[in-house]
Amino acid sequence: MSDNTAIVVGAGILGMATARALALKGYKVTILEKSQQSLGASIRNFGMIWPIGQPDGHLYERAIRSREIWKEYLKNAKIPFDPCGSIHLAYDQEEQDVIEELYSHFLQSQRPVALLTPSSIEKKFKGINQHNLKVGLYSSDETIIDPREGIKHLPAYLKTYYNIDILWGTAVTSVTTNTVTSFKTKYNADLICICSGADFETLYPTIFKELPIIKTKLQMMRFVPNESSYRIGTSVCGGLSLLHYKSFTASKSLDILKSKIEAELPEYLKWGIHVMVSQNDKGELTVGDSHEYGLDFEPFDIQYVNDLILKYLKKMMHIDNWTMQQSWNGVYPKMTNGETDLFIKVEPGVYIINGIGGNGMTLSFGFAEEVVAKI
Repeated sequence: MSDNTAIVVGAGILGMATARALALKGYKVTILEKSQQSLGASIRNFGMIWPIGQPDGHLYERAIRSREIWKEYLKNAKIPFDPCGSIHLAYDQEEQDVIEELYSHFLQSQRPVALLTPSSIEKKFKGINQHNLKVGLYSSDETIIDPREGIKHLPAYLKTYYNIDILWGTAVTSVTTNTVTSFKTKYNADLICICSGADFETLYPTIFKELPIIKTKLQMMRFVPNESSYRIGTSVCGGLSLLHYKSFTASKSLDILKSKIEAELPEYLKWGIHVMVSQNDKGELTVGDSHEYGLDFEPFDIQYVNDLILKYLKKMMHIDNWTMQQSWNGVYPKMTNGETDLFIKVEPGVYIINGIGGNGMTLSFGFAEEVVAKI
């Protein structure tokens, strides 16, 4: 163990993943977080650890590595998780063409996928709408947790296993080489990593404006089934999701599907909607989501957007016996130049680690190990 110290700014999933990677490299790590607990995008998501969405190569490998770290933590902390996989459903010929091409591609890549008929889907899973259902692409790679529980217990795990301290309610007001300032208190460290999501704009506004980065607002909902024993058995996605993830560009028929959706569902593309359902260990169903892009957003949920999501959801799922509990929105930064992440040195010993987009749950642990290895 070296005597080197590190400060991580931000206690979201990327900040805590970075702290873990630094501790493994021998640093004594302290995380500074402005809130009293993690409240950002890290708890406002599906809880999906989602390799299916990552293209072959280093991003898929990063997702698999992140999943391994998640499972290690969840098992040690005795937090429930469900390696239930995922299914993408096709309800028209264009969606079927894409799914069949993806199945062949993923099979060649040696991913654990299967092409399921409507009858086999009905036997394996619950609540899926069979009307006009043509085929489903099942992947066993995906794991679901409750992100609220997973993130809530992660600080204690990091303290127990990696001796990482977190100072809650510590808003960082400035950063220079070797020094982080929170109002009148100064914290010194050999290395400083800023992992504060969209909030890094307040620390480095000029750099933020110069970077190809934008903020994304999403809307999501949580339901409970009226039947306490109700379990879908997997995470469910529709045809809109085929346009959302980079891995699906492997299909040559994707442009045809996109043209069809542009013609028939322009409002869904306008609001960046793709519809997915995950179910946590308590049986609660997380549904979403939408994507608005900009530098600032109104803080209010838009009911029209939620209504669009639910209208499409009914095409995929029987939801008459679901009761909505909550609706919320979240904001995260996303690169606009096609890059999947941001890792830059802004001054000696100070790094910004950011820009992972909506893939924090899926990629953060693996990404953090990669960037820390470069420092």
